[in-house]
Amino acid sequence: MEEVKFDLNSIDKTFARYKKNDIFDGVVILKREDGVVFNIGGKSDAFINKNDFVDYNQVKIGDRFKVAVLGTKTEDGMIEVSKKIADNIIIGSTTAEKLKIGSEFSFYVTGIKNKALISKLGMYNIVVPHDEIDINLKNLNFYLNKQQTGIVTEINKEQKLIVCSIKLLKEQIKESQESLFWNSIFINKIVKGKVEKIMPYGAFIDVDGVSCFIHISDLAYERVNNVADYLKLNESYNFRVIKVDKQNKKVSLGLKQLGENPKTAIMKKLQIGEKYKGTVIKILAFGAIIKLDGYNVDGLLHVSDATEHNDKRIYEIVKLGQKVEVEIKNIDTEKDRISFKL
Repeated sequence: MEEVKFDLNSIDKTFARYKKNDIFDGVVILKREDGVVFNIGGKSDAFINKNDFVDYNQVKIGDRFKVAVLGTKTEDGMIEVSKKIADNIIIGSTTAEKLKIGSEFSFYVTGIKNKALISKLGMYNIVVPHDEIDINLKNLNFYLNKQQTGIVTEINKEQKLIVCSIKLLKEQIKESQESLFWNSIFINKIVKGKVEKIMPYGAFIDVDGVSCFIHISDLAYERVNNVADYLKLNESYNFRVIKVDKQNKKVSLGLKQLGENPKTAIMKKLQIGEKYKGTVIKILAFGAIIKLDGYNVDGLLHVSDATEHNDKRIYEIVKLGQKVEVEIKNIDTEKDRISFKL
């Protein structure tokens, strides 16, 4: 049998006509253990590895489909092609053809060129200009090999080019989130927020993309000296909305308001008309503050409730530190107030 000789120069000239990812129609002309020989026109034969097929057993001579050039050659000089890659390119191109200005779509960033992000969608090149990425992110490597979503801003079908913006989509999402937030926020609503900044007098909380504020006095019913004792940066907590100013876009949150004031719980145990023993802890111009023994709550004894004489001053009736017996006149748990009379 005469030995078959390959003309490498002729093979290289033939191969040079084919570029990586070029799509060709063809037919299976030979099935081997390692793959199939595929004719892509005339005398040009290509090779498809068996691993390129979902089920190699189903492949047979005479099958016709499209393949994509891989850009390499086999040991015997055949062009390597792929049905799988061709299918993906065709699907991607079909998707790209359907896109319009303003369409939202996802893609994987494959590279960075001239400070722009680049990608492919089928036969189309995707470009995200530098000023359409994100003004807050300086390291573009963050986007590499990751899926991103953008909005189409320009399409050139002749050049197979799609220009899109990631920043524009983020701005639209933010506007939508803010609109939803302001339409659904109300006093006493329980919200979940992330601590974005801690200040000496409180903290800024991100709630669904909107910056809200919690004052140090609304962290706990007891005295708070350090905000960081109650909130940790970048941690999320539940809060109660205690103030809403839609006109000025301000929302105040409370943490202590999620639970009942300990003083309120004690006040609920007291009875109007009942007498209790207490101590005078402060003298005011119009009355005295009495702290009830054993209850850890205090209230006001107004001078008008301490005597029938209009000309008497409170310090003439009770003294600072004096033990007294008072009757509860009124209890207002909402305003956190107790009033006494003698």
